[in-house]
Amino acid sequence: MNRTILAIGNLGTPELLIIAVVIFLLFGASRLPQLAKALGQSKRAFKEGIEDGEKEPPKDEKNKK
Repeated sequence: MNRTILAIGNLGTPELLIIAVVIFLLFGASRLPQLAKALGQSKRAFKEGIEDGEKEPPKDEKNKK
């Protein structure tokens, strides 16, 4: 599994361009802005969830029962 993670980190410019072209061909120019917006909203919601989780105090084991 570590080798897979390392392989993903070794993407160069040619590989990224090929991936971008494939995505462009699959989804088309009209769909790309919608996908980018959805990705940004998901990232923002995830970040807010992480921050909310860090602010909450830990719950006691006694209060769970």
